[in-house]
Amino acid sequence: PSFGFLFDIDGVLVLGKTPIPAARTAFRKLVNSQGQFLVPVVFVTNAGNCLRQKKADQLSHLLGVPISQDQVMMSHSPLRMFKRYHEKCVLVSGQGPLLDIAQDLGFCQPITIETLREKHPLLDAVDHDRRPNVLVSVYFSVVLFGEPVRWETSLQLIIDVLLTSGYPGNPYHHENYPHIPVLACNMDLMWVAEAQSPRFGHGTFMVCLENIYKKITGRELKYEALMGKPSPLTYQYAEQLLRGQALHRPWHRPIHTLYAVGGSAALSQDSDMDHGWENQLAPAAAAHCRSVLVCTGVYNPHSEVPLETRDSITGAVFHGHRDFRFDPGLVEPDHIVPDVDAAVDLVFQLENFAP
Repeated sequence: PSFGFLFDIDGVLVLGKTPIPAARTAFRKLVNSQGQFLVPVVFVTNAGNCLRQKKADQLSHLLGVPISQDQVMMSHSPLRMFKRYHEKCVLVSGQGPLLDIAQDLGFCQPITIETLREKHPLLDAVDHDRRPNVLVSVYFSVVLFGEPVRWETSLQLIIDVLLTSGYPGNPYHHENYPHIPVLACNMDLMWVAEAQSPRFGHGTFMVCLENIYKKITGRELKYEALMGKPSPLTYQYAEQLLRGQALHRPWHRPIHTLYAVGGSAALSQDSDMDHGWENQLAPAAAAHCRSVLVCTGVYNPHSEVPLETRDSITGAVFHGHRDFRFDPGLVEPDHIVPDVDAAVDLVFQLENFAP
């Protein structure tokens, strides 16, 4: 094969915890009788609340084919490359086994929001029932894995860390700008589960954090890095995973085209964003990245794309992050199909590929 698949999960393979019927049918076409994949496949999800191995096990059970963790890319997977933060104490926000996830990525001194709250009980005062040992702690960066459970606690304590240069409990110092580094995974404003309408995602939490920081300081919250779809970092890292699969199989043709099933093409990021990760990845080699959108998730094929960037600010179409420049051409899909099974059939037809 001279092509590879990048499969989204939510809205493409599952709705919440409910499998989409077309998923198993599609993946029976992608493996041989021994369960080996006939083409390179990577699952690219903006989820960040578990380890890769757990997600691989879930997908194996769901799809009825063996999936390895090397085929799974979580929103936080590229953090493995940010080695300059791995030895420092970092505050991590999100759900799931956060310490296990952070340590698996290489972070040696992760601290959760809950641990910070325990060390500084006077800082968490919104819920009166949780109000009251104050220890001096220092944090060198903040890593946002995903939406937390108690937003008010996480918003308050992250702001505390940012406005005290990593010494929560101290007085705020607005002159300390830019603030300590913030790395964020998963910018999805909303995502689809079993409910009839989309649910708040981590992008909504980030909107709250950004606006609270600006309201207090009058300045923009800055990110050291943004990862997860549709960041260029995520797609370049996913392509590297695809090439790694090809090296372990008797596939000698270079991967020419990537098909992002359920996802859009990468959007352009602001030029002042840190791109120190680029020298750790091989240059993008695929000539094309085609989006194949399915109609089982958030995507609405009947919505209109705004012609101007300013229209997207108040419109309901572009839900992308503040730091990504809107381009109508990148929102419009290359192909629209009913479901993931139809997507696989379409790609095989386009590539004249006969398993």
